[in-house]
Amino acid sequence: MTDESAVLIDGPWTHRTVSAAGTRFHIAEVGEGPLALLLHGFPQFWWSWHGQLTALADAGYRAVAVDLRGYGASDKPPRGYDLITLASDAAGLIRALGEAEAVVVGHSTGGMLGWTMAVYFPKTVRRLAVVSMPHPRRLNSALLSPGQGWASRHLLGFQLPVVPERRLVADDAEQVAAMLRAWSRPGWPDSETERNCRDAFQIPGVAHSSLEYHRWLFRSQARPDGRRYMHRMRRPVSVPTLHVHGALDPVVLPETARGSGRYVDAPYRWRMIEGAGHFPHQERPELFDSALIGWLADPEPDR
Repeated sequence: MTDESAVLIDGPWTHRTVSAAGTRFHIAEVGEGPLALLLHGFPQFWWSWHGQLTALADAGYRAVAVDLRGYGASDKPPRGYDLITLASDAAGLIRALGEAEAVVVGHSTGGMLGWTMAVYFPKTVRRLAVVSMPHPRRLNSALLSPGQGWASRHLLGFQLPVVPERRLVADDAEQVAAMLRAWSRPGWPDSETERNCRDAFQIPGVAHSSLEYHRWLFRSQARPDGRRYMHRMRRPVSVPTLHVHGALDPVVLPETARGSGRYVDAPYRWRMIEGAGHFPHQERPELFDSALIGWLADPEPDR
């Protein structure tokens, strides 16, 4: 096991703790200007955005990457891993940072939070950029298809009690490294990324908390709270949206993500990153940063 200091990685950013909605969140921030809130995915933590922190700061933004509830140096409460509570966390964090709204950039499960924020807390989202994650209703229907159903088979394994947590941290968190390798382009991750993610998942409580995200997503399908959530998500997203996906993504298939624009009643831009898997912002950072910052600078982001 490691302690929370493992995620306090040095860089041009500042580490601090911010309280929002009764929970303490660890953030890394750099730059001045409009707020850009970066939400990581699984199996990672705030550091997955370290390249974008500096790129956004250079572009004139106050960039903030957060350890989501249950991850890194943030609180790890026993409950609250449903998408509505998690989206409320992020909306509360924007207010705690002294802003009314932010550009929200979310990857994977962080992208799911971004979609949810844009529907449940639309006034907090200035623009939305989603990476490697279809709209929740699109994903929900695609899970019934043979292709995406097979690609998402790890979700079934995560539903077991206790055993998945033990597997995640066993052998120096080898399963975390294996997922990073299997879900990305050949030759990635680099040794620093792999080491950091291995360490982050050996912090007590992280393995369990991270799996609770997936358990709620799967189990809520047949529960009233999940049905209410999916019904609410019929409301269209009303802010400009950038949707980025890796062409080689083996876990969330590009054809699953395509078509999410039907749920956006605002300028919507789809960008495929060639030569990237599930982590395009890290696998192809130059292409990703160009797409993101170019879109942010475009006053008419509908192309």
